[in-house]
Amino acid sequence: MSMMDKLKQMLKGHEHQGSKGVDKGGDMIDERTRGKYSGQVDTGQDRLKEQFGGDQPGQGQDKPPQP
Repeated sequence: MSMMDKLKQMLKGHEHQGSKGVDKGGDMIDERTRGKYSGQVDTGQDRLKEQFGGDQPGQGQDKPPQP
């Protein structure tokens, strides 16, 4: 089982929080590099969010789960 599979399994049902973590991590990298790699960091954040499913409509705390 790959590391990405393990992370996806751990985040199942908590995609919104995973997305928030990706945002915080990217912001910290931008802060430490003084924005030098902000384009690459943003791309990486978007790809991780796609992998984890954190940006899908209906996921997270903003909307209640569908029956």
